Amino acid sequence: MVAGRHDSAPFPRRSVLRAGAGVAVATALSGCAGGADDGVGPDGRVTINMWHGQTDVGLKAIKNLVGRFTRDHPHISVDLGGGVLADSMLQKVTAALASGSYPDIAYIFGSDLAGVARSPKVVDLSETVRSGPDPWTDYWGPARAAVTINGHVRASPAVLDALAVVCNKKLFREAGLPLPEKGWTWEEFEDTARRLTNAGRGTFGTGWPGVGDEDTVWRLWPMVWDLGGDIIASDGRSIGFADAGVRALGTVEALARARSVYIDPKPGSEQMYQVFTSGRMGMVVTGPWQLPDIREAKIDYAVVPLPSYSRRPMTISGPDTWTVFDNGSARVRASRTFVSWLAQPDQDVVWDVEAGSLPLSRRSEDEPAWRAHAARTSGLDVFTEALGSARVRSNHPAYAQVSTALGQAIVSVLLGRSSPVQAMRRCAAEARAALVIPR
Repeated sequence: MVAGRHDSAPFPRRSVLRAGAGVAVATALSGCAGGADDGVGPDGRVTINMWHGQTDVGLKAIKNLVGRFTRDHPHISVDLGGGVLADSMLQKVTAALASGSYPDIAYIFGSDLAGVARSPKVVDLSETVRSGPDPWTDYWGPARAAVTINGHVRASPAVLDALAVVCNKKLFREAGLPLPEKGWTWEEFEDTARRLTNAGRGTFGTGWPGVGDEDTVWRLWPMVWDLGGDIIASDGRSIGFADAGVRALGTVEALARARSVYIDPKPGSEQMYQVFTSGRMGMVVTGPWQLPDIREAKIDYAVVPLPSYSRRPMTISGPDTWTVFDNGSARVRASRTFVSWLAQPDQDVVWDVEAGSLPLSRRSEDEPAWRAHAARTSGLDVFTEALGSARVRSNHPAYAQVSTALGQAIVSVLLGRSSPVQAMRRCAAEARAALVIPR
């Protein structure tokens, strides 16, 4: 899940939204024992265990795909039992690796992969993806970048998304405002949010998660990148956004001072999205996973690209992964076969349509089933087009600590407790302390 989904949604919360639990991963992942057995039955059938992390719609989709896979691969059985929902997967997998009883495949948030991949039990999938039936280079750049660490492919892409702005067209009309267009700026976003806000009617121009978690943080990275900053500096021992972060937080501060931003005080952004689907918010920065809820609420909406300071396209994608663990050669081979099969366009498009992902590759995007789905889902094409300029978060083991420090900085500015300069000074010091610790 992505972010802020209802319990009935395919992803309880999205990749997008994970980082905080990574602090203890390194210790727990070192020196893990192997799995319990090789999974090969007397008849030669190999059973692999998959912790899928899904609920309801997503679970139905993965069950459908597993059924198709086993019909085509009768020598492999996929057991979907065990595991937990995606939000709790990191803790579950970390404990499982420490105990020596872990799955063959798990749904790992992209922001957690670098920490998990430090375990010697995580299988290198470089050869699997690069020798598969579909060219690795045909995948969207964010899908490749999210699973590549130090030049090695450490997982298979599972879910792909991107951030854009969903606008309530009714509130724009009532405010006498034209809908934003491609190439608009954050300054224009600020002004639009202010003009959409009406305290008397209880309407807000926009919203921002105010917990300090990954959902709070990842919305700021496109602003940092557009200003020339980066998450980790080239020396690897300090943050790369000390200056860009101040200006980006200045935008956050302007929204807060104008009281044009609804600050969601609870994890999951559920309240923020409820404000939007109740017709009391003009713009919300979100991903394609939120469109079904918006459509169900009968909001007359439009999707526009994320603004930037430079007027150049810039957004973030938060891919999630299918990570494979080593429980013996037979189970590794079967797991490689399954994740490779899932990523092929025929299967990928089923997952995309039924579970809410964007296509992993351009070939998937060209599938008739996806094109029909996109044609009947207004605005979905804006998210897909954004993949061409989207970037992903740093695959660095200390990302969790950097994210936590930035999340606290954002919240302090949103709540008026710190200026952007003060907040970034503390953020830089806290992040630097994490980055200088040997890993």
